[in-house]
Amino acid sequence: MRIVFAGSPAAAVPSLEALSRRHEVALVVTRAASPQGRKRVLTPTPVAAAAERLGLPVLEANRLDAAATEAITAVGASLGVVVAYGGLVREPLLSTPEHGWINLHFSLLPAYRGAAPVQRALVAGEHDTGVSVFRLVPELDAGPIVRMVASSVPPLATAGDLLAELAASGAGVLVDAVDAIADGSATFEEQTGEPSFAPKLELADGRLRLAEPAAVVLDRFRGVTPEPGAHVLLGGERVKVLALSRSAADPLPAGTARLVGKDAVLGTGTGALALGEVQPAGKQAMRAADWLRGRGGEVVLDA
Repeated sequence: MRIVFAGSPAAAVPSLEALSRRHEVALVVTRAASPQGRKRVLTPTPVAAAAERLGLPVLEANRLDAAATEAITAVGASLGVVVAYGGLVREPLLSTPEHGWINLHFSLLPAYRGAAPVQRALVAGEHDTGVSVFRLVPELDAGPIVRMVASSVPPLATAGDLLAELAASGAGVLVDAVDAIADGSATFEEQTGEPSFAPKLELADGRLRLAEPAAVVLDRFRGVTPEPGAHVLLGGERVKVLALSRSAADPLPAGTARLVGKDAVLGTGTGALALGEVQPAGKQAMRAADWLRGRGGEVVLDA
């Protein structure tokens, strides 16, 4: 099929690569290059970089306005494919390709409609997840489904780990859906069940509430890692938490971080967690044990 592909982050790259091997990608639409890193270097999206490597034409657009719509329509694609583009496809563009637009979404719809399905699922402590390929409609992530594949959440996976895994497996599911649309065998079924929603996470969502049970604290850490990043507060200042895991240490009062032997242990509402790596405000990342050693072996965080 002749396809327009819209995507931006690294999670969309496996799908673009897989589709380009089997179908004609006439145009890649991605968000504009943006300043990245401490030096604010203007950097193209991972999808833009992949498209250049694959020799595919690129349209940079932060929203699909009239100019973008005209450029996309001009390529005469028969199908639009979206994977984490970061903008909405509205009419008249929604109806422009002969076969409309499909979207690869990283949840089992109608669960976790929205921008952060993987992150929100982990924060909620879900054990099952998957990918869905559905037809875009005006309502958010509500269109009929052509493919859905379930999978288990690895016990210690962060959002970054799980998203990379689903991006890789989802690329194959997406290609299978496009193949079925191309040969006329695709069937779409309306979503069933009560929807839940997964809005984008904000910086405040990364705060670990240490009065909560250890399992809840760890689920939030996994869900907000690497973005927007987990943190605790010490005297009102953010301390980034870069590594956190289960611990067999004796419980500590909630919010107490203590050096126990050579290990940094963090107290929660029920049980302790192993604090592996932190980054205090204005400093480099360091082992949590070294951080505590420099502060007398114990700190009491804002619970």
